[in-house]
Amino acid sequence: MGLRQIRRRLEKKRIAAQQRFRRQKNANLLARPGANDFVIILDGLKPSFNIGKIFRSADAFGAREIHLVGIDFFDPAPAMGSFKWVPARFHDHFESCYRDLIGNGYTLFTMDPVEGPPLTRAALPRRSAFIFGHEEFGISADISAYTDIQSLTIPQFGQVQSLNVSIAASIAMWEYLRQHSLSPANTPA
Repeated sequence: MGLRQIRRRLEKKRIAAQQRFRRQKNANLLARPGANDFVIILDGLKPSFNIGKIFRSADAFGAREIHLVGIDFFDPAPAMGSFKWVPARFHDHFESCYRDLIGNGYTLFTMDPVEGPPLTRAALPRRSAFIFGHEEFGISADISAYTDIQSLTIPQFGQVQSLNVSIAASIAMWEYLRQHSLSPANTPA
């Protein structure tokens, strides 16, 4: 297969993903906040499979909502229908997302592969928001300008430098639930 054919095939996949997104975004307008008070922030992630997988985990763990910064579409297919259940809030820039969440009493955390205390030792407040940046470039804002955002690490023992963003998000959600002793049996309907 030639380079031209590969490009055409990739462009067709991108167009199909955009069409799926437009169809499902209307259903997302009816999504209700999840049972738990934690929020996921996705800042500039690639529109491929990770965002959909994070929606799927957010649905499973009862996330209140997901804020998307600088993301105008993503492929909802890997979400397996969860995009219609977890409210999505879209922001052009990190600053508007930050102001919204701080104004609603959230404590924001970045997940850093090397800086900050381990996630498992941090006392996560009821209103926690976990920020996940682009797989290569990180978070779009200069985090040092936001002195109230805390860094956390996920303990790792192998040679890899970092975890896949959808895996890291799932670990943060699970730790939040572990600390707050929430389960499907004792969450409000």
